[in-house]
Amino acid sequence: MFFQLLNKDPDTDARRGTITTPHGTVPSPFFMPVATTATVKTMSSVDLQDMDSQVVLSNTYHLYLRPGLDIMAAAGGLHKFMNWTRPVLTDSSGYQAFSLTKFRKITDEGVKFRSHIDGSMHFFTPEKVMDIQRALGSDMVMPLDECSPYPCERKKALRGLQRTTAWARRCKEHFHKTGMHAAGQRLFAIVQGSTYEDLRRQSALELVDIGFDAYAIGGVSVGETITEMFGALNWVIGHLPADKPRYFMGIGLPDQIVKAVGMGIDMFDTCVPTRYGRHGSAFTSKGKLTIRNSEYTKDFRPLDGQCGCHVCANYTRAYVRHLLNLNEITGVRLMSYHNVYFYIKLMERIRAAIEQCRYAQFQKEFLSSYNSSL
Repeated sequence: MFFQLLNKDPDTDARRGTITTPHGTVPSPFFMPVATTATVKTMSSVDLQDMDSQVVLSNTYHLYLRPGLDIMAAAGGLHKFMNWTRPVLTDSSGYQAFSLTKFRKITDEGVKFRSHIDGSMHFFTPEKVMDIQRALGSDMVMPLDECSPYPCERKKALRGLQRTTAWARRCKEHFHKTGMHAAGQRLFAIVQGSTYEDLRRQSALELVDIGFDAYAIGGVSVGETITEMFGALNWVIGHLPADKPRYFMGIGLPDQIVKAVGMGIDMFDTCVPTRYGRHGSAFTSKGKLTIRNSEYTKDFRPLDGQCGCHVCANYTRAYVRHLLNLNEITGVRLMSYHNVYFYIKLMERIRAAIEQCRYAQFQKEFLSSYNSSL
């Protein structure tokens, strides 16, 4: 069984479960650090295992270009290449079709890319995306989709939804034809529809009718307001099967994750912990701190007094600020380690609160302590 629902919180839609893959069973809800190119920036696989990270996310487009599938095959697949023994989810390149607008052309057949590395041309069809992820050996596989920009005209959003549904169907057919499901890989669908309620629901219903192992809500965190982002979630969550994992793609900040769990989401990913860390921001139990600021010059407290990571146990805000302002890579590494650790441990606290049937109380207390406006 891929997904097993263990219990639900009595006062919210938060749920506790497990996801079983060829590389282990992991508890949900969980957060996936982003290892786009087979690495979480400045961190090793040992770092991630030490903090008990459950799953990492890598990117099909980037790994296909570099190091390439020949090297990946020679290494024995993505897990062996990056020395990661736990599950991996690979994104399909749909987001790259959205973000690399100067380098791609979308048609009903697929996406033509011009490599951002050397300018070479590549054509990604739904079938090719499945073949790439089969070669990578990822546990959880995303289909090719069209991510609508923000703002987006209704006509364009509808066209993207229709392509996403058609591509999802083609992905599923090729996924089963090539034996990926038999090998233990699991295929997700991605709900699109931009900020249009009826299109979001149409997308969800069409994908559920086709049938997938899990369902993701995509096309969010692309510039829309927080209200619109959670609107997209609220419109479709009730249409997604209760016995399948639900994944809110690219989300988000800690308070956003806490809120989304309360609405029934099981899986999250975002590059926020490492990206914010590189720019000098630390996530703490009291909210986000910009450690680069001068107010921390003589602050000899840890980044977060309630954190158990080795950074908080051994270094001060003043020291980390000193490293960051010298552009020392150690400063970036320490900040990234702390932030990813914070996210991983937040998910542990979330799971414990659901198990104890006190998630509503936990959510209220966390958002208040974090000084969140949600």
